[in-house]
Amino acid sequence: MRVQSSATPSTRIAVAAPVSPVSPVSRTRGTLLAALGVVSFSLTFPATAWGLEGFGAWSLVAVRSVLAALIAGSCLLALRVPVPARRHWAGLAVVAAGVVVGFPLLTTLALQTSTTAHAAVVVGLLPLTTALLSALRLGTRPSRTFWAAAGAGAAAVVAFTVQQSGGALTSADLYLFAALLVCAAGYTEGGLLARVMPGWQVVGWALVLCLPLTVPAAVVALSHEPVHLTAHSVAGLLWVAAGSQFLGLVVWYRGMAAIGIPKASQLQLAQPLLTLVWSVLLLGEHLTVAAPLTAAAVLVCIAVTQRARG
Repeated sequence: MRVQSSATPSTRIAVAAPVSPVSPVSRTRGTLLAALGVVSFSLTFPATAWGLEGFGAWSLVAVRSVLAALIAGSCLLALRVPVPARRHWAGLAVVAAGVVVGFPLLTTLALQTSTTAHAAVVVGLLPLTTALLSALRLGTRPSRTFWAAAGAGAAAVVAFTVQQSGGALTSADLYLFAALLVCAAGYTEGGLLARVMPGWQVVGWALVLCLPLTVPAAVVALSHEPVHLTAHSVAGLLWVAAGSQFLGLVVWYRGMAAIGIPKASQLQLAQPLLTLVWSVLLLGEHLTVAAPLTAAAVLVCIAVTQRARG
């Protein structure tokens, strides 16, 4: 709690305060933790597709959030973690709205009609979107090269989605684009909060904060949507709850706090390609040539934006 006690009364000032240099050991550990988070997230879409085999979209999202909150709450209670200061609750609300509720709900709704490969390519813009919101949040001004590469990456994804959808964006595409914005906001705010409190506590309190919403939602959803338990649906639910929703975010936020949001975003370049691999291995999907090519094009564009930021 030493870091917390040294924070100023204003969240804006605390966030913008200079960060002490990161040692090589801490940088390496942070990189490994962020990489583990990326691997965890790359399995989210295939696990969600499995979960949808036995649960409705609303039931899957609500139940996964409740299960993850129970895990997080148990950890917070067992370690007697004090309630965060009032100045941090606004940021936690952004994390909760973006990462706990918004992104899981929007992507799950999209995956009812979209393949995981298609969704992975669209969500491949997440590092770019996170970098943009991070720049706005911190008041920095990216270079022209940054904006040019950002625009090229966005254009590649839009062209891909329009081509795949037969000339127009579908409802699934709109869900995915909205998911990009809310998740990037949650990642940015969570990464900043992880500078003044342990990353797992950021995730834990955001999950607990959502319980008054997710518990009633789970009850209502389960009463209206049929449930067919299978090995796939149970495994998918458990992974998105424990792996993606809690453990993955824990290591991700710890990694971001150690190496910074821009550098951590670079590691996410591999996430769409990893998801494409899982979609073939776990779901038996057949990839079009456009999917890996677009993912690779976005990867190059984001790499340029990261260099421009530096």
